[in-house]
Amino acid sequence: MGATLSDGDRAKIQALIFAGRKIQAIKLYRGATGQGLKEAKDAVDAMTAELRASDPEKFSASSSKSGCMTMIAMLVAPLAAAAAFRWL
Repeated sequence: MGATLSDGDRAKIQALIFAGRKIQAIKLYRGATGQGLKEAKDAVDAMTAELRASDPEKFSASSSKSGCMTMIAMLVAPLAAAAAFRWL
């Protein structure tokens, strides 16, 4: 990482990475360092790789992609039930 981060900014970015919020981590990195999008993404990717190697247990389960399907199912189920009821 070419840019210097304060300890506070580094901790915030790491917390976002652990929570699976990569886009927010990149935005914070860009704001803290003034670097471009590609450089910030590359830096956050490098931080993510380092953190996964050193602290894999800290990554939240919410960073998995299965949560999206659960949310879709929660939104679609009531609509499907209403449509079925309407056709009775």
